[in-house]
Amino acid sequence: MADQSIQRRLAAILAADVAGYTRLMEEDSEGTVAAWQDARETVIKTEVASHSGKIVKLTGDGFLVEFPTVQDAVNCAIAMQGGLTSSSLDFRMGVNLGDIIDDGEDIHGEGVNIAARLEGLAEPGGIVISGDVHNQVRNRIDAEYEDMGPQEVKNVSAPVQAYALKLEFGTDSRRNEASHIEKPSIAILPFDNLSGDPEQEYFSDGITEDIITALSRIRQFLVIARNTTFTYKDQAVDVGAVARELGVRYVLEGSVRKSGERVRITAQLIDGETGNHLWAEKYDRNLEDIFEVQDEITQVVSSAIEPEITKAEFARAQSKQPDDLDAWGQFQKGKYHFYRANEADLDIARQLFEGVSEKRPDFSPAHAYLSRTYSRRAAFSLHKEFEQDYEKAIGYSRKAVSLDHEDAESYIALGFAYESSDLDEGIVAFEQAITLNPNSTFAYYGLGRAYLLSGQSERAIPILDETIILSPRDPLIGVWYMNIGACYFAVENYSAAVEWAAKGKLTGQAVFALYGATHIAALAHLGRDAESDRERTELLENFPELSLAQIRRVYPRLGNIFMENLKKAGLPEN
Repeated sequence: MADQSIQRRLAAILAADVAGYTRLMEEDSEGTVAAWQDARETVIKTEVASHSGKIVKLTGDGFLVEFPTVQDAVNCAIAMQGGLTSSSLDFRMGVNLGDIIDDGEDIHGEGVNIAARLEGLAEPGGIVISGDVHNQVRNRIDAEYEDMGPQEVKNVSAPVQAYALKLEFGTDSRRNEASHIEKPSIAILPFDNLSGDPEQEYFSDGITEDIITALSRIRQFLVIARNTTFTYKDQAVDVGAVARELGVRYVLEGSVRKSGERVRITAQLIDGETGNHLWAEKYDRNLEDIFEVQDEITQVVSSAIEPEITKAEFARAQSKQPDDLDAWGQFQKGKYHFYRANEADLDIARQLFEGVSEKRPDFSPAHAYLSRTYSRRAAFSLHKEFEQDYEKAIGYSRKAVSLDHEDAESYIALGFAYESSDLDEGIVAFEQAITLNPNSTFAYYGLGRAYLLSGQSERAIPILDETIILSPRDPLIGVWYMNIGACYFAVENYSAAVEWAAKGKLTGQAVFALYGATHIAALAHLGRDAESDRERTELLENFPELSLAQIRRVYPRLGNIFMENLKKAGLPEN
């Protein structure tokens, strides 16, 4: 019967002990015990509980904790070491991800053994993590990771890769993990069930859990784990207090009200520091298939949140002076200029991204966006040096993929970089990005654009439509409209091409050279010569080097009809 209670599972394990405990006990046993009790009650237990951990056992000079995720385990270790800076005791901590055996009273196995051995490698006040843990958290938790190389571990046949976290704590002894995380962080609170039917709890909980999962795929965000946020379920909460307790900048809350075969879901995104409401929406749906509704709401809410948080991060970065920008703030400031999509701002963005990549050479998003500044500059103006720009874009995007092959942004950058040299490879890259992050608007946009440029406009239109559905208020929606216009030109629906191009211009966003040329060609084909002349004059003022020869070089698959109408509209040959 005893065997039936044994469970095997994969878990994140944190092992810790007090450095020099035997010596301390010899020198001052009562003082040492009192300091250990104070650390245990005021810091260790509190932080373990707030990070969804379970204390498996407390020993005379240490403790062992199990966590549901490695992110929780490492964040807890950082928070504890920060909280223990005022203690007279120095703790060493090790974190590992591995298989464990749970007998109901204790946990055993190689996963536990390695965590204990890693703890022994740590400096007093330090943290050492395994290679598996490092792979999971390196782009989620901003810390300096020192490669300690493979380490021989007692009773483990193969060497274990180890990394030491280099931590710097100020005088504030109660810093939590948010102090070490530059990334924007968000907590999704359990959606309230307003249906009056306890049986519908599963639906509101399912919506919450799916949104947490979807946002967790976005590597640029830190998303608080489900087990932590669900501790607030059925409580009247103060959003500002929740943000402070969890160390997050943003909080998403919402409700679900089901009546008959209809459901109304509301959601609102709140800035935890100011209390400002950044975004709110409600969705009314028929419940013909409850799981389809759940999937749809998850997708539209998570897709809407990403650009809203990005806008808020832009504002935070813009409010800082250049010498006050941390790496993440500098990265966000670069993205702000990147999305303005003109050559002057792209140059500023490039310099900012270069600065981030120099400060943090292991930060893959900086390389990804540096790649995109070059591919966007080439696509924006079609200038004569476009080939060199695309070569640089390929180099930086490959670097991003090598640093983090599970980040959708790396593959998005790679897809755009291949635009002028290998559209088939570009399509593969965008498809991989969608696999990694099914809610990425830029992955869908890039895939639609790649289909357009490869002569598959029928396939491109529904994908670009999906982009607009995912982010109907996106800063670059005008560019997407113009892409759709180019697709309609390719399928010989010239009136629709003009309509979508004009719709794109009305947004006031920058017009890429190709899309302006598409607008001109469609007007010329329809015989609307005066409008075509006006648009051509405006386009050449913005892009004086633009010519038929240049367009042929960059986009050889656009077809004879397109080029003939540009020639008819008066675009110069060279």
